[in-house]
Amino acid sequence: MTTSTPTATDTATATETTAAPRPARRRFRWRDYGRPRELVVRYLLLLFVLAITVGPLLWQFLTSLKSTTEDVFGTNATLLPQHPTLRAYEQVFDQVPVATYIWNSLIVVALSLTSQLLFSTMAGYMLSKPAWRGVKGVWLLLIASMMFPFESIMVSLFLSVRDLGLVDSLAGVWLPGFVGAINVLVMRAAFLAVPREIEDSAMLDGAGEWQRFRYLYLPSALGSMSVVAINTFIAAWDDFLWPLIVLRSEENLTLTLGLARLQTSSFGYDQRVVMAGSVISLVPVLVLFVITQRWFYKGVSSGAVKF
Repeated sequence: MTTSTPTATDTATATETTAAPRPARRRFRWRDYGRPRELVVRYLLLLFVLAITVGPLLWQFLTSLKSTTEDVFGTNATLLPQHPTLRAYEQVFDQVPVATYIWNSLIVVALSLTSQLLFSTMAGYMLSKPAWRGVKGVWLLLIASMMFPFESIMVSLFLSVRDLGLVDSLAGVWLPGFVGAINVLVMRAAFLAVPREIEDSAMLDGAGEWQRFRYLYLPSALGSMSVVAINTFIAAWDDFLWPLIVLRSEENLTLTLGLARLQTSSFGYDQRVVMAGSVISLVPVLVLFVITQRWFYKGVSSGAVKF
C-alpha cells in the first residue's frame, strides 16, 4: 500500500479552507447616523453652539490684530484685519506692568490650588465615610452654603479680612477662596464611586487609613482632582470683583484688575489694546485646559458632577 506525500499546493489549499473568512469591510452609510433631516438639524445646532462660544473669542483676537487705520465698529468695520499687526500687544506691555500682574495672579492661583486640592480632597474623603456621626449634617450644611451668592456675604468677608490686617495683600485675595463647597462635593462623589469591597480587601491585608487613602482612593480620583484644579485655576485667575475690593496699590494688582486700567484713560482708550489685554489673560487658561483636558473629561464622565 502506497502513501502519497502532501504537496505544497495541497497544504496551501487546506490552509485556505480552514482559515477563518475575513470579515466584510463595513461601508460608511449616512443612515447609520440617523435620518438626513436629523443630521442637518444636529449639525446646525452644533454650528450655532460653536458660533456663540468660540465666536466672541475669535472676534476679540482678530480685533487685537487690526491696525489704527481700520475700524473696529461701524459700517466700514470688517471681521478679518486688512493689515495685521502686533502693535496693540506692544502697547499693552508699554502702558501697564504686565509681568508684575501675571506674577501676582500666579501667586494667588498657586495658593488657591494648594488649599483647594489639599482640603477639598481630605474633606471629601471624610464625607464619603458614613461611620461617624454628623456626616449628613455637614453634607447638608455644605449644600446650604452654596445657596448664598457671593454678593450677600461680600461685606462681612471684607470686614473679616480688614480685621485680620490683610487688606491690600495677596493673602487677602486668596483667603475667601481657601476651600470651596462645590469642590468638596466633587471629591466626595469621586470617593463614593470606589467600591467598598476593595477597601475591605485592603483592610484585610493590613492597610491603614493613610495607606488606603494614598494608594487606593487618590489614584481613582485623579480625574475629579483635575476638574477641581481647572475650576480653581479659572476662578482665581479670572476673579475681578474681590481683588477690586481688597487691593489698593499697583504693585499688588492681579492681571484682570491691572488690565482694566487700559480702559480708565481720561482721553479715551483703544479697543484694539483692550482686546489684546483680554487675549493675554486668556492664554494661560487655554494652555492649562489643553494640557489637562484628558483628565478633565475623564473626571466629568466618571461622575464628578453627580452628587
